[in-house]
Amino acid sequence: MSAKNGASNQQEPPHTPTPAPNPIPTPAPGTVMVDLSQDRVGEFRGEWCGKWSLRPVGGGVEWTVDPEDVRPADPIQRLRAELTRANRRSRGELL
Repeated sequence: MSAKNGASNQQEPPHTPTPAPNPIPTPAPGTVMVDLSQDRVGEFRGEWCGKWSLRPVGGGVEWTVDPEDVRPADPIQRLRAELTRANRRSRGELL
């Protein structure tokens, strides 16, 4: 077919949406994580409405954080957290 008014008869390719970045994998409950926004270490408790819930390893009040602000704890951070838990348990504090 011929094009009218000098316009091209070629069709533009369909728009392909940009793929979303890879989501951060959800850790297993109890995984020791570091909240970079608050510089705190806590156990992963679960996910709700796109936020992750962390709790101090030795027990305490949970807090929520964006998954982008969390990373797995280093071995020394995990060791400190487990030592805190053991000390609280030995003193008879609730966990």
